[in-house]
Amino acid sequence: MHTAPHRIMVVDGSTVSRKILTRILRDEIDNAEVVPVATGAEAIARLESEKFDLITTALLLPDMDGMDFSRGVRKSNRHHYTPVIVVSGDADDRLLREGFEAGVTDYFDKSQGYKAFGNFIRSFISRNSGMVGRVLFVEDSATVAAVTRKILENHGLQVEHCTSAEVALEKLDAMVPGANDGDFDLVITDFYLKDRLTGGDLLHAVRAKMHYSQQELPILVITGTDDYQTQVEVFHAGANDFVAKPIVEEVMMARVRALLLIKHQYNALKRQAETMRWVAATDSLTGVRSKRYLVDHGGEFIKAATHQPVWAMLIDIDNFKHVNDTLGHITGDHVLAALGEILNERFDDSMVARFGGEEFCALVPHVDMGDMLERAEGLRVEVESIQPAGVDVTISVGLASSEDHPGETLTRFIALADQALYYAKENGRNRVAICTPEGPMDSPFHGIPVGAESDILE
Repeated sequence: MHTAPHRIMVVDGSTVSRKILTRILRDEIDNAEVVPVATGAEAIARLESEKFDLITTALLLPDMDGMDFSRGVRKSNRHHYTPVIVVSGDADDRLLREGFEAGVTDYFDKSQGYKAFGNFIRSFISRNSGMVGRVLFVEDSATVAAVTRKILENHGLQVEHCTSAEVALEKLDAMVPGANDGDFDLVITDFYLKDRLTGGDLLHAVRAKMHYSQQELPILVITGTDDYQTQVEVFHAGANDFVAKPIVEEVMMARVRALLLIKHQYNALKRQAETMRWVAATDSLTGVRSKRYLVDHGGEFIKAATHQPVWAMLIDIDNFKHVNDTLGHITGDHVLAALGEILNERFDDSMVARFGGEEFCALVPHVDMGDMLERAEGLRVEVESIQPAGVDVTISVGLASSEDHPGETLTRFIALADQALYYAKENGRNRVAICTPEGPMDSPFHGIPVGAESDILE
């Protein structure tokens, strides 16, 4: 999902400090747009016409005190909630005593060094980047909806409003798991909706029927009362938190920020878990799947009706030991990596795995014999001609088809391709062989000039 750049204003009267801080932020913060400003007055003027996500300021500015500047930021309609970080090497007790009242969000001591400043801001953004997301807002009062929606949108949130739980459930049901651009990050709903389904019914459906956890889809409930019994009812129904009417902007947005952070942390953990699964399923050197992945998922792959007919293809680099012995194992690793890249490109519809050492396996779905033989010969010719990693190498290829050998287990299916591979290596290498019902034999395309395969098929 594309995200807008972090707009950061750096306010400092020192030209040298301003340039250093600006350069560090641009180097250290991904997707950052940094705007340096020399005076408090200039900064206040720009804040009235532009939107910034973060402001840093020196404690002493040429035309005003840094904390007076922070007070000015807090008086701005556009930047009332924008974080303000004081960057100074000579902060005193006054910052501790007056900083909170002045609206200072955090403080960085320049004596820690400029590199530490970059790490500090990066960590701060990571901890406080909650006001990004898509909200499903359920409210049947036009007046309350208009006011609340404006508050949410003023804080940079995307809001989709509906007036009933029924419509909200339709929108949630249409979400595609993992399609982050279309997902809602937060649901905000009135507890007492006037239609057939109440906000409590919506909560129950989201938690008990759709099975969204409180981390996967946080829900903030708006109630007309804050009595104890209502609070208990709201939480039992599956809400993360609630706010009472009349809406107080500061209170509601504090809760919204906290819930969006929960959602973003859930997404980050989910991405991390998916990355770890991918790492575990991928051979780190060649970029193809690991043998473990092939063993775990290959049986299901070859039995899938939509994959028929499916082929097992075993590829072995000819005389690879000679490459390692004469050119070294590092060069040998480069050859393996180059072959992995070729296989991923040529067989992106297939399950390609490193079978062991210099041997690769591919399960190729839904392809007839003519096309499979052409693809195998094309792979062999490409490897021979491009010299992967600058090394003159060839490959031998063994094939077996589910049409010739129906109902085989994964182990037996690959063993049949291995018989064809053994035949190819025993009969001169740099060739494609196929395991027919009568046994292994050379590909019908063996010895045919590239491009003339169609003549054989005719």
